[in-house]
Amino acid sequence: MTGKQQRRLGSLAVSALGLGCMGMSAFSGQGDDAEFLATIGLALDRGCTFLDTAAPA
Repeated sequence: MTGKQQRRLGSLAVSALGLGCMGMSAFSGQGDDAEFLATIGLALDRGCTFLDTAAPA
């Protein structure tokens, strides 16, 4: 992420780019926990502060 732009989300300032994490949950039915943690760690290292963990309605 270049520039590390932020947006307001209520009273929070979060990165303009977020990481969708639903595919890293039981909803996806498959995956590797170590890979998921590495992906989240890389996103955080690159300045991503918006992790979307909401499940579909």
